[in-house]
Amino acid sequence: EVQLVESGGGLVQVGGSLRLSCVASGFTLEDYDIGWFRQGPGKEREGVSWISSADGRLDYANSVKGRATISSDDGANTVYLELASLTPEDTAVYYCAAREHFWGYTYNPFKYEFDYWGRGTQVTVSS
Repeated sequence: EVQLVESGGGLVQVGGSLRLSCVASGFTLEDYDIGWFRQGPGKEREGVSWISSADGRLDYANSVKGRATISSDDGANTVYLELASLTPEDTAVYYCAAREHFWGYTYNPFKYEFDYWGRGTQVTVSS
């Protein structure tokens, strides 16, 4: 059974940082692209960052570029998202999601549907 479990959210002050974790089970990371998404209050869901362990490619949304770092620990089957210089605009429920990797192709996973989703972890940034 494929499962994704997020953790690491909480209440953070403006300017602070945090690290979110996404522990995957039921599959190995190298066969899947992992994306981090978020949905703030009254906002549409936004793709924040993705990583493909198969080829090491990754990318970030413009809203977090320069202050976010995504990484994976294939041995622990865990993907991390570190966010720094947090602002109230970063307040959201953060989800990780997985989709099977398209071997042999270079593509942006955010342009495709993700098949498996975690339940999310709340991040609240207070001033």
